[in-house]
Amino acid sequence: MRKSRGLTHTDPSGGSGTPDGRGDLGSPRDGIPHASAGPRGRARRLCRWGALALLVAVLAGGTTAGTLAAADGAAATTAHARVGGSQVTCSSDDGGLADRLSRRMATALRERHGSTAVALYDRSTDTSCTYRAHSRYDSASVVKATLLGALLRQAEEDHHRKLTPVEKKRATAMITKSDNDSTTALWREVSRGGVQHFLDLARMRDTEPGRHGYWGLTQITAHDEVKLLKLLTSRNRVLDAKSRAYALRLMNKVDDGQRWGTPAGAPKDATVHVKNGWLSRAEHGWRVNSVGAFTGSGHDYGIAVLSQDNKTMDRGIETVEAASRAIHRELAATGTH
Repeated sequence: MRKSRGLTHTDPSGGSGTPDGRGDLGSPRDGIPHASAGPRGRARRLCRWGALALLVAVLAGGTTAGTLAAADGAAATTAHARVGGSQVTCSSDDGGLADRLSRRMATALRERHGSTAVALYDRSTDTSCTYRAHSRYDSASVVKATLLGALLRQAEEDHHRKLTPVEKKRATAMITKSDNDSTTALWREVSRGGVQHFLDLARMRDTEPGRHGYWGLTQITAHDEVKLLKLLTSRNRVLDAKSRAYALRLMNKVDDGQRWGTPAGAPKDATVHVKNGWLSRAEHGWRVNSVGAFTGSGHDYGIAVLSQDNKTMDRGIETVEAASRAIHRELAATGTH
């Protein structure tokens, strides 16, 4: 059997729990369904000129940037770069960064085949980028980070109890090894309704939990995945500090063979928290997804890249990593990271 980055190609799940190698969809039994910057007036004028420039750029397949009035009165720049029938959109207080990020991301995505969605937030530079961020994809094992959040929320609502030794063992295996049997057991415990409750609290409105126990067919978007990363890396009313620290600690201890994806090109001094998912089905080929948060040493950003229609798993990984490297490179160039 040929191996790639520590993963066995005959086991698309990447975890121990589907010995027949048929994917990480999740099920009650074997893991798959059997069927399968000026005064307001000037800002307004700039917005009008920016809209005209955007139209020209869209028609030409190029990039453009326009200054928009931010909510607090400061000037924020939004830049766009076309990729096929969609466009990368970046917004930042640093106009040059927004333009560079949109162009770099678009270049990386134009060179790839298949369908891709990307979302980014960077608190240090008040920057965000999106590309088809509300398009839905099968989650594969990326949903395991959401399930962990739902488990921790349930424990908090149950008089802030600690996780049991069995829950800890399963949660650790689910995140660090992407173990499917542990995931299925926790999905049954938390229940689809419990996952939905967490999603409601987190305002992850695009996400739809998988039905009939098929957690790997949960429908996710890049937009919601960065919402989850933001939730895990800042104070909020959904998860307390201990729960957030526990989740991030597990995502930081993912096995070496599964640390590909969004960490590609990350700063060496950043603390990496990652969860990947990969799955092959007859329709839409390989799904390869990766979400990562990067903290410490002045870093405070997160990336979600979702993809499908990849001919092979390796091509999907290459697509995810090409977009991620473009993002890490431009953020590092700002000097704030």
